[in-house]
Amino acid sequence: MGDLIAYGSSTELPTIHVISDSVGLTAQAVARAAAAQFGVTNPIIEVLPKVRSMASIREFLDEHAAIHKRSTGDGRILVFYTLVDRALSRQLAEYAGAREDIVAVDLMTDAIAAIAHMTGREPSTKPGGLHVADQYYFRRIEAIEFTIAHDDGRNPHELQQADIVLLGVSRSSKTPTSIYLSQQGYKVANIPLDPTTTPPAELAQVERTRLFGLMTTPEVLISIRQRRLGNASVVASSYADPEYVYQDLEQARALMRKLGCIVIHTENRAVEETAQEILRYYERAHPPSTDMMG
Repeated sequence: MGDLIAYGSSTELPTIHVISDSVGLTAQAVARAAAAQFGVTNPIIEVLPKVRSMASIREFLDEHAAIHKRSTGDGRILVFYTLVDRALSRQLAEYAGAREDIVAVDLMTDAIAAIAHMTGREPSTKPGGLHVADQYYFRRIEAIEFTIAHDDGRNPHELQQADIVLLGVSRSSKTPTSIYLSQQGYKVANIPLDPTTTPPAELAQVERTRLFGLMTTPEVLISIRQRRLGNASVVASSYADPEYVYQDLEQARALMRKLGCIVIHTENRAVEETAQEILRYYERAHPPSTDMMG
């Protein structure tokens, strides 16, 4: 399998490539659990979901092996796959086995085979069976619906029903972070902050361990807002004006201190990284119950 590449610090692990004929949530959960054993709680994960052909798998693997070789000098890539289509799973195993640059882990075949052997029952070959008519699936749907209904300050009278409430100025990643968390089964509300609007009084009733303030740097926020405005920047220049942005952030920071929010910085972070940091704090105060682990 070639020489070992050094991933020296505790924060460095190879990218984990997930291949699934569903959406890949199972493999991502296993990848994060495995990475946590090496002190990495936010591993880099690349996902190829809903695959139906070996051609798309080969294209994905070849492309990422080439990228990895250019960036590290080692073309090997780590792959976790969950394929209930037995023919496709077998083809991937054979393809990976014939190459020295792919370290592939089959997360489904042995588990399915063991249950089939013990029960004498024939497994389904329908992708995504984990999410069909089970309580975890419906919980996620409910969380997504709640989050959409409570985006951008809507329905503040229901804030106490949220698992997590996010506060932040415009373009601080409130909505994408909310949607990502909702897909993990958390009901999220987000409240926009700006110097001209009074935040809802209901915020004072939200438990502190559920309240998170999203903060970024003025430089990053100005750049994002300028890109957002585009050709309209002349008409709405104050939105991205440095003085206005500084005031916007300072007032938001003051409110977060007053409310006792947990402050999470979003600059130079992917939404997934922001969400995982929020969940580390949240789950410390609210350990996941069995119905949140599906």
